[in-house]
Amino acid sequence: MTPDEIGQRLLALLAPAAVTASVSGGQRHARATVDVPATSWRDAVRAARDDAELGCDFFDWLSAVDELAEGFDVVAHLWSTRHRHGVLLRTRVPREAPIVASVVDLFPGAAWHERETYEMFGVAFDGHGELRPLLLPPEFEGHPLRKEFVLASRVAKPWPGAKEPGEAEAGGGRRPMRPPGVPAPGEWGTTPTPAGAAGVGEGPRGGTPARPARERPARPAPGERPARPTAGERPARPTPGERPAGPAAPEPAEPGPPGRPLPGERPAGPPRQEPAAEPGPEEGSA
Repeated sequence: MTPDEIGQRLLALLAPAAVTASVSGGQRHARATVDVPATSWRDAVRAARDDAELGCDFFDWLSAVDELAEGFDVVAHLWSTRHRHGVLLRTRVPREAPIVASVVDLFPGAAWHERETYEMFGVAFDGHGELRPLLLPPEFEGHPLRKEFVLASRVAKPWPGAKEPGEAEAGGGRRPMRPPGVPAPGEWGTTPTPAGAAGVGEGPRGGTPARPARERPARPAPGERPARPTAGERPARPTPGERPAGPAAPEPAEPGPPGRPLPGERPAGPPRQEPAAEPGPEEGSA
């Protein structure tokens, strides 16, 4: 069955409930997405499992999406091992009372999915019977995947602030971006910024004081080289085309009486004598 046919089949099975069907993205991985009222949640899961044409006998996963003022979307993905197709079932619960029926009796594998969703989003599942902590310690307070949850690590560790190279040294920087629900720096922690202190934070207590700007030395003009100090410092570099003066060559020493050679010097031997030339035939007959 195509995703459109799966959605239309569920519409027929759940009538007269207010059900809408659509197709998700993903091209060849697209899924039929069926939105049902919270009161028809269990009926939709049962219909997708028991109907012969759908045959969604495998429970894949269940989770939630925080839609802020509109509430929470509870989403479940079912798969048919026989027909090789899937369906996304979705329902919305109000933020003031986020509760929906449990489907553990239909799919026992949904037990820890519902526990995790309750722990992370605060959505309760009526009939589950064991919504105890799964991933977080028992003393943890709040639901960390809600968009209103304050992420303490983002508040305690400030944004570095550098936007472009050299901007941090010049005192400029990018303003930290706070996620929804994270308070201003002056409103967080046990030692807030005193009232009236000038800073970049928000709120009545002033926020974090701004960093003072640091002065940078002026850059030389193109082609100009900065002067170097002369008091006992390194000598100036030679101009282009000029070779630096090297150490003066030692003067040759006057010849003296032969003695012991200096270290690294080869000893001089006696002068080499050339052999005398032999007389030619004309000189011998004379």
